[in-house]
Amino acid sequence: MRLPLIAAALLGLLLVAGPAAASRKSDALERNQYAWSGAIRWGDFEGALNLIDPAYRQAHPVTELELERYRQVQITAYRDRGASADMKAGEAVREIEIGVVNRHTQAERTVRYREQWRWDPEARTWWLTSGLPDLWDGR
Repeated sequence: MRLPLIAAALLGLLLVAGPAAASRKSDALERNQYAWSGAIRWGDFEGALNLIDPAYRQAHPVTELELERYRQVQITAYRDRGASADMKAGEAVREIEIGVVNRHTQAERTVRYREQWRWDPEARTWWLTSGLPDLWDGR
């Protein structure tokens, strides 16, 4: 008689824990995306590097010259244009529109950027896997 009760209790815990774990992952994604967008908005590109996947950072190191280029721009807007997330797969995407002004020429332009995020179960965090935005859009 006790075994079915214990099994039912464990099943109930699993049913409650599943959505709670997904909620924690969702909250963690929201926190990291907020931190990322804040860093970009305020021009803290060096700080933003801390949210980029360590494997990506190692494969695509940012040089001092590249960081100097980022220091030459002012971010005027950072708009979320759509997002999707698959919590089970541990993947998320956000379409972003960034307003950029060159500090030297005062020329303003808008750049589109796609954030790609992945869940790291070992670190229990979300990492950006798309790198810093190309604010020059190939220029």
